This record gives sequence, structure tokens and C-alpha cells, in this order.
Amino acid sequence: MRVVIAGAGNVGRSIARELIVSGHHILLIDKEPNAIKPESVPEAEWLLADACELDSLEEAGLDTCDVAIAATGDDKANLVHSLLAKTEFGVPRTVGRVNHPSNEWMFDEQWGVDVAVSTPRLICALVEEAVTVGDLVRLMSFRGGRANLVEMTLPEDSPRVGTRVADLGLPGEAVLVAIIRDGSARAPQRDSALEANDELLFIADSEFEQELAQYLVPRAPRPAG
Repeated sequence: MRVVIAGAGNVGRSIARELIVSGHHILLIDKEPNAIKPESVPEAEWLLADACELDSLEEAGLDTCDVAIAATGDDKANLVHSLLAKTEFGVPRTVGRVNHPSNEWMFDEQWGVDVAVSTPRLICALVEEAVTVGDLVRLMSFRGGRANLVEMTLPEDSPRVGTRVADLGLPGEAVLVAIIRDGSARAPQRDSALEANDELLFIADSEFEQELAQYLVPRAPRPAG
């Protein structure tokens, strides 16, 4: 794939290196001359330009990109770049870096953002995931929060322990995408049974997250008042 990364700071360069290892073609854009360091990622293309200006993006050939990543340290710039990439150049996939959690609500499809990545939220989610058993933890949001990657470590007293994957009646068309067992990730097989302490990863609509949690670990309703 051809991937353009707006923002050639430490974050942008780190993303570029990882994607290059996976065989992707990378273009790094930054308007600050001090950020243009081709020797730091010699396999990438580099462009000194403003990633929020149409002329610059036309020069970058954004219409030939498969993915646009807005990775600057400025949330406003990330939103503008994502919107232009999606609406003016038809980039199929956009990823926006959220620097300040208070701005996360804006990173949705109205601003052209397919996937919003908030570092504070990810860190909190990973902490919760590491210490929580029996609670549903949201790891990442897709498409403006309508679809989320969520995780639960299945407790021993869950009625779903021993249930075949094929027999799961997941609410809201939730999808079980992976099972992490004994430190190894595996694809769910129809005839495989869930075990206590399995880490289950789902793609689920945010509207049905509470219902999914209740299905996996039924809890009595709290008394009113």
C-alpha cells in the first residue's frame, strides 16, 4: 500500500519505520524544515509542505494513496488533513492521532476520520485490560465510535465457559475475532470451547456493549435508590 503520513516528528517517523518493514510505501509530509530528516527513514519519500493545503496534497499525489495518517501534534491540523484526504482526494482509509482527550469527540466521519487513535485512552484501556477480569474493556474505536474493539477476560464463574464458539449467541451482531490463551492469540474455531481466563476480543457496536458484557457475565441489576 501507499501510505501518506502527515507529521514527520517522532511519532510519524516511528509509524513510517514499522510500515516500511511490512512492505508499504511511505510518504512523510511536514511543513517544518527541521522535521525533514531523510536520513532517519531513508526508505521513505519526504515532502516539505503543509499537509493542510490542497496544493501540497496534490503535489503529494494523495489521490494515489490507500491510507492517510494524520500524526501531527496539532489536533486541528490532524482533523483538517483527514477531512481533505477523505473528501477531496477520496483516500479509502484515514487514521487520526488525538493529542488531547477533550478533542476526541470531533474525530469522527464528519471530519473524515475512519479510525481515531488516542494515546491516553489506549494506555488507560491497556491498564484496565491487564488488571480486570469479567469486565468489558474498550480498546479502540472505529468509524466514529459505532464499532469498537473490546476485550474481556472470561472469569471462571461465567456461564459461557465451556460453550462452543458456534453456539455463542452474541448480541447486536458482535463478532468474536480472537482468543488469547496462555499468551498466544488464536482465531476462533467453530468447535473450540471457551475456557476460564481466556482473553476474548470482539468487534461490537457501542450500543450493544453493555448487553454483550451481560451475556458473557450475567449480573443481577443493582437495586434502585
